[in-house]
Amino acid sequence: MTQQNSAVAAKMMDFMERASWIRKMFEEGAALKAQYGADKVCDFSLGNPDLVPPQAFQEALEKIASDRSPGAHAYMPNAGYPKVREEVARHVQKDHGVTPATDGIIMTVGAAGGLNIIFKALLNPGDEVIVPIPYFVEYGFYVDNHGGKLVPVESKADFSMDLEKIDQAITPATKAVLLNSPNNPSGAVYSEEELKALASLLESAEKRVGRPIFLVSDEPYRRLVFDNITVPPILSIFRNGIVTTSFSKDLSIPGERIGYVAVHPEADGGPALVGALTLANRILGFVNAPALMQKVVAESIDSLVDVSIYQRRRDRLAEILTEAGLEFEMPKGAFYFFPRTPIEDDARFAAILQEQLILTVPGRGFGCPGHIRIAFCVQDEVIERSPEGFKKAMASL
Repeated sequence: MTQQNSAVAAKMMDFMERASWIRKMFEEGAALKAQYGADKVCDFSLGNPDLVPPQAFQEALEKIASDRSPGAHAYMPNAGYPKVREEVARHVQKDHGVTPATDGIIMTVGAAGGLNIIFKALLNPGDEVIVPIPYFVEYGFYVDNHGGKLVPVESKADFSMDLEKIDQAITPATKAVLLNSPNNPSGAVYSEEELKALASLLESAEKRVGRPIFLVSDEPYRRLVFDNITVPPILSIFRNGIVTTSFSKDLSIPGERIGYVAVHPEADGGPALVGALTLANRILGFVNAPALMQKVVAESIDSLVDVSIYQRRRDRLAEILTEAGLEFEMPKGAFYFFPRTPIEDDARFAAILQEQLILTVPGRGFGCPGHIRIAFCVQDEVIERSPEGFKKAMASL
């Protein structure tokens, strides 16, 4: 360790290196925009939704922000306002076919806050969390925050789950399987058949290892799906299911940091699990989810951005990538392509694209080398100026 960095924990130095790809592309994108002009660069590096929030959200925000009554911005129960949680429970019933008790809803600081309180509540030191590859890089950090170990498991070529490999990865230390569907970065949506097979596998594994194994579902893209696809309801499929999500994508408000955790009403642990989640919300420093945003999303929870815009962009970018000769699985949801790279070194191919002023993120940043992530939550003109750059990058090989 150098003298310059001796004040920083060695683990954090390692984490910064592992988490560097998205940050690196963001920084290089800023440099390219300064050099060539933002209107010349095709920046597909960030999953930062660009659509405006729905009108119902805007109206609720304006109304609730004008409330000047005493206590409007005061603390509330750590799990959130009871009336907000009742509304969220209703929404969860519609999505999952299971009605959590109001106490089984915990309002959180986004889905990231939700995952952290889940792992704080579930994990003992050394407990393992299985996740299919590819996966969001910060999952490893969240699990490590609470003494656990992330266990990545290869998926099939089309990004569907390899259930045999998941079964082989289960050990007496396994405490949870973490899913993200629709998936960041692949856009894959796990089928109901896959999920039911996984549930059956986990039920057998619970008997084998002699303790509960939870199925944790990270669902911020649940409502961003295309071609009339439906995301299957985790809570209807598996009793030891815990769902966390945020309103960042479906209401297009990522900076507001608001989400929730929903626990199956018959999950092992019962009130103790819910109590641990609620306490974790406080002792991790979140205390409670933002008061203003809790009230706003409760009034606009059934609203949704115009998903047809994302689908139109997906379809156009699919044409561009196909014409350039890139191979990919068509995204079923979220707003990412994850094509295979024409050379083994995905970082090198991302650099070749960068020479054409196209910014992507190497797949190794998501545990899956040999791919790049392309985020299409960008203005249409960014997509429309990209075809020649993709073609030139491919031709250079």
